[in-house]
Amino acid sequence: MALEVSRVTSLVTENLNLKLLSLAFALALYSLVHGSQEAQRSLLLSVVALTPPQTSNRELVTPIPPEIRVTVRGARQTLDDLHADDIQVQLDLRAGTEERLTFEPSMIPLPPGIKVEQIDPPEVDLRWEDRIARDVPVQVGIIGTPATGFVVKGVPAATPGAVSARGPRSEIMVLQHARADAFDVTGLTQGTYTRQLAIDRPPPRVSYDASSVSATLEIGREVVERPFTKVPVIVLGHPNAKAQPPDVDVRLSCPPEVVRALRPEQVLPRVQVTSSADHGSDALPVELTFDQCAVHVMPPSIIVRW
Repeated sequence: MALEVSRVTSLVTENLNLKLLSLAFALALYSLVHGSQEAQRSLLLSVVALTPPQTSNRELVTPIPPEIRVTVRGARQTLDDLHADDIQVQLDLRAGTEERLTFEPSMIPLPPGIKVEQIDPPEVDLRWEDRIARDVPVQVGIIGTPATGFVVKGVPAATPGAVSARGPRSEIMVLQHARADAFDVTGLTQGTYTRQLAIDRPPPRVSYDASSVSATLEIGREVVERPFTKVPVIVLGHPNAKAQPPDVDVRLSCPPEVVRALRPEQVLPRVQVTSSADHGSDALPVELTFDQCAVHVMPPSIIVRW
């Protein structure tokens, strides 16, 4: 048994340096032959487009693919060393006139000996438009509810009332407004309020010349209208004076609690005769006042004869 072990050891160690050298040559030869063999590989490459400057007023309205798939062939060793992150396809579209973009192998910076076999997509149709500017109104909405007994009067007024929108003609011409953040009126009482509100992000390829507006809004007392029809007119200042017509219609706009407390006998429209002549006539205004109420009389004046 010991003799067999000694014989095996002798076979392994005999001419050891020569055997190691032979193994190294064999590995190098294998690597050389294997590395020189052709292979195929698919790469996903990023695309960067150089577009016309802002001063050219030209806008590309069709999307450029952010990546293209490229199939290449070459030495296996060279392909193994390729990294897609290091390769970028750059497109020069600064002229703003190309109607079709064809991806050519010459656009792809590859090491020598690597051949492009396929590009997907092979081409892209392009559509360009003139870039224009147009003023569009700013729209401010309202959210929330004022305090009890108060209401929003009118709509919020934005300053500036319009912004300049710039972009492709087809998108700018159909743009109706620029929307701002809603004005929150929760819990507000009587008064005028101003707030700075941000403008919503514009549509793709469109820009605004302002990012916010100042919005002003008025909160007033809640009012309720109550009509009174054919109310007799009281003539003062002359005992024989008569009104024509003898009655008027009255409409009161008051806070709800005031309207609820009103009684018809409290509504007393009157005219005042100031002439001292025994006989005559005059067109006199109908007078009627109520605290906290807006008074509307129809007709506002009548003929008085005496």
